[in-house]
Amino acid sequence: MKIGKNLGCHQKSCRSFFYKNYQFPLCARCTGIVIGELLIGPIVIMFGFNNIYLNLALLLLMAIDGLLQYYHILESNNIRRLLTGLGAGYAMTSTLVWFIKWIIK
Repeated sequence: MKIGKNLGCHQKSCRSFFYKNYQFPLCARCTGIVIGELLIGPIVIMFGFNNIYLNLALLLLMAIDGLLQYYHILESNNIRRLLTGLGAGYAMTSTLVWFIKWIIK
């Protein structure tokens, strides 16, 4: 659990996945972000797909989901948190690669 706390995750049990009664060290959204950054982002980037507008849309989608929940307009669920986190994780990695390539040019 220290890993998740050091990464800045709130680790709320109602927003986390459990495996055999053990809570994941990251909430569902942070789990998605990490998976997106470490697995999905590099795989997709290797195939040359890097669209800055898609990246911004995916980041915006996660922000909207978080804000709707924060302002009690629409309660999110762990699957939606995971999916928006996956998209945002990919988008962050992909945008970083795009930015580095842009600077090099």
